Parts: sequence; C-alpha cells; structure tokens
Amino acid sequence: MRRILLAVLMIFVLPLFFAGCVTTEDLEKVQAQEKLNSAKAEQAVQDAQNARAAADAATMKANEAETRADSAVKAAEESVRKAEERARAAEEQAQAADEKAKAAEDKAKNAETLFQKSMKK
Repeated sequence: MRRILLAVLMIFVLPLFFAGCVTTEDLEKVQAQEKLNSAKAEQAVQDAQNARAAADAATMKANEAETRADSAVKAAEESVRKAEERARAAEEQAQAADEKAKAAEDKAKNAETLFQKSMKK
C-alpha cells in the first residue's frame, strides 16, 4: 500500500514540481519584458525632461512678455501724464488769452467812450 501511495504521490507531485520550474525560455521572456519596461521608463523620463524644458522656456517667454507689458504700461502712463500737463498748460494759456482779450475789449470800449466824449465837446 505504501508503494502504491508513493507511486501515486510521485505521479502527481513530480509533474507539479517540474511544471513550477522556470525554463530558459521563460527567463528570456522575463528579461525581454524587463528591457522593454526599462526602455519605456527611459523614454518617459526623456519626455518628462523635454516637457520640463519646454515649460521653462514658456515661463521665460511669459516673464519677458510681462516685463515688456509693464514697460509699455509705464510708458503709456507717462505719456498720459505729459498730455495732461500739456492740456493744463494750454487751458491756462487760453484763460490768460481770454483775460487779455477782455482787457483789450475793455480798453477799446474806454477808448471809444473817450473818443465819443471828445467828439461831443
């Protein structure tokens, strides 16, 4: 009975033991898969580095554009300030000219009045 049990056990256990062993072909498949995964990982790292470089370049361009925009805003504000100053000066000159014109008009009226008085005499 022990021999039969041992024989049955050998018939079922030995094939399971050998079926569980790794063959050279299985090992080569695993190595090939590992190389493929390694290549994919290296490509992913390269893509990430390229994306980082592109992002850095875009950030630099954005910063330069922001600087140019700030300069343009400052220049525009300065132009507006100068234009306001010129407008104020022109308004003051216009007021001065109006006052001179009124004064000249008053002098002309006075001169006319004096002339009329001198003509009546």
